[in-house]
Amino acid sequence: MYDLTKEQLGIKARAHELTETKLHERAAKYDESEEYPWDTVQDLTECGFMGMTVPKKLGGPGFGFLETALVIEEVSRACGSTGRIVTEANMGAIAAIMAFGSEHQKKICAELVLAGDKPAICMSEPDAGSAATAMTTKAVKEGDIYVINGMKHWITGGANVSKIHFVLARVEEEGEDKGIGGFIVIHEGTTKGMRASKRHRGMGLRCLPEMEVQFENLEVHENMAIKPAGGWKRGFSGIIDSYNSQRVGSAAVCLGISQGSLEQAVSYSRERHQFGRPIAEFQGLQWMMADMQVMVNAMRNFVYQAARSSARTKAGFPEPMLAAQAKLYGSEMSKKVAHDALQIHGAQGYSRDLPLERYYRDTRMFSIGGGTAQILRNTVAGEMLGMRLPQTRDGYTKMAARAAAE
Repeated sequence: MYDLTKEQLGIKARAHELTETKLHERAAKYDESEEYPWDTVQDLTECGFMGMTVPKKLGGPGFGFLETALVIEEVSRACGSTGRIVTEANMGAIAAIMAFGSEHQKKICAELVLAGDKPAICMSEPDAGSAATAMTTKAVKEGDIYVINGMKHWITGGANVSKIHFVLARVEEEGEDKGIGGFIVIHEGTTKGMRASKRHRGMGLRCLPEMEVQFENLEVHENMAIKPAGGWKRGFSGIIDSYNSQRVGSAAVCLGISQGSLEQAVSYSRERHQFGRPIAEFQGLQWMMADMQVMVNAMRNFVYQAARSSARTKAGFPEPMLAAQAKLYGSEMSKKVAHDALQIHGAQGYSRDLPLERYYRDTRMFSIGGGTAQILRNTVAGEMLGMRLPQTRDGYTKMAARAAAE
C-alpha cells in the first residue's frame, strides 16, 4: 500500500517485535518512575535502531529517514518516549553533524550514537523559543578556542543522559557578531563549564529528562565548531534545514501513538458490552473510530511523503513544506485520536491502569516542542507565499513589496 521494499518491511517487523515483546510492558513503569529507560536503549542499539542514518563509511547502516520513521512509528505504538529516543538518535542534531560536520566530528559522533547515545540539541532559551534567532548564549573566539556562556532550557537529556550536545550559540569573533553557529560538546559525566541546573517536570514523556543547562566559560576547540564554507550565517540556515528531519520524526511519534490509541479503542469496543451488546455495534462509536482511522491513515501518508522527499533535496533533508505539514497535522490530530480513544473507554480510559491517559499526555507535547502548531502554520504559509518567516517585520515588508510589484 505504501510501496515499502522488502528491506523496509523487515525493519518495520523487527521494530514491531520489540514493541510487542518488551515496550508495552516497560512503558508504564518508566512513565511512573521518570527514569531513563537504559534497558530499552540497549535493545534499540542491539536491533540497529540507534544511528540508522549514519553512513556506511562511518560504520552505520546508511538508512534514510523513511526507514527511521518506520521504526519510530512502531515503537511509539507502545511508548512515545522510545519514539523520541529513536528520533533524536537518527534525525535533527546527528543529521546536521553528518551533513555539515568535519570528518573528525562525524567519526566521534558516529561512534557514540551507534553505541546508544541520544544526542541533545541545545537550542531553546527562556527568551528564545519560537524566535530562535533571539538567543543570547554567546560563543566568543579566543585564539583557537570558543568560550561559551549562557543558558538553555527544555533540553532533552542535556548534561544528564546525553553525551553528544549540539549547542547553538551566537558567535563573536574580534568583537563582531558573526551570526549563530553550532558547536559539538561531548559530555562524559562531568564537563568543566557545563552543568544541568534544573530538571523540568513534564506533563508527558516523563522518562526523558528535560533539563536546564548552564554554560559558564565552557571552552570548545575550533575543531568542534561547525562552520560551513558559506560562513556562520549560512551555516545556521543549514542547521535549521536539518531540523526538518526532526519534525518528520516527531510526526512519526504522533502517528505511532495514534495507531496505538486506535488499536486500543477497536479492541475494547469489541469486548465491552452495554445494553446487551458490544459497544462496537453502536453507530456513534463506529463513526468515532472511522474518523480516527481516516486521521491515522492521513498522518501516515504525510509522514512517509515527507520522509521520502529528502531524496529530492540538495542537502538530503525533508522538504520544509512537507515536514511542517506532517508535524502540524500529526501533532494536532494525534490529540484528537488519543482523546476519542480515551472517551470510548469511559472511566477505564481515565485510569492509569491503561495506556490511554499516558498517550493523551505524551502527544500533547508535539504541538509545542520542535515548532509550535502556530509557527508551523506560518511555515506552511511562508512556503506558499515564498517567504521563510512571514510573521517578522522584515517578512511583512517583503510581502508588501512583492504584492505592490504584482
